[in-house]
Amino acid sequence: MDRKSTVHAEAGEDSVGATLRLLRKQKGMSLKALAEASGVSVGMISQVERGLANPSVRLLTSLRRALNVSFQELFTKPASETEHAGDPDFVRRADNRPIIDLGDLQKELLTPTDKPHLQLMIIHIDPGAESGGWALSYPAEKGGLVISGEVLLSVDGKNVALLPGDSFAFDGMLPHSLSNVSSETASVLWIIGAVQFDRHL
Repeated sequence: MDRKSTVHAEAGEDSVGATLRLLRKQKGMSLKALAEASGVSVGMISQVERGLANPSVRLLTSLRRALNVSFQELFTKPASETEHAGDPDFVRRADNRPIIDLGDLQKELLTPTDKPHLQLMIIHIDPGAESGGWALSYPAEKGGLVISGEVLLSVDGKNVALLPGDSFAFDGMLPHSLSNVSSETASVLWIIGAVQFDRHL
């Protein structure tokens, strides 16, 4: 799949903003109610829904948790709109992977359908970039495999350099981050086994 065929927050019915608005209405939540539940301002939510703001993963995480939906639901078109509409729900084709483009980091979603306890993705990290610039932590078991490049994984203050073929697993509640310390784009298979009440990409 061409990694440049990415998903962006932009005006239009196919944007993450339009999907967010649809999911909010399906949940029967007003902008104010979603703002109170997520900690994101009404103005920012409105801008995202209208395609006027490019939301960060942290902001989308706050919104999807408040709505109790997964990233797949924010970025995946209904099966009826794809050429693989007849596929069973346990399959995702290589040419039908949503990609969240964060500039110097892209998340290629692999999980076939919404799985509350398991999320698969390939994270592509540009040289010198890191996973958001902050240490992420929430209830989940995490693991992965370095596909290409060299990355620095930090877990609970411990840093380790990983090369292609190296794998890892840790408690997602521990503060952690991932950065690319090589001169080429690094790709990492990322696996998240979330606890029941946390549905994450």
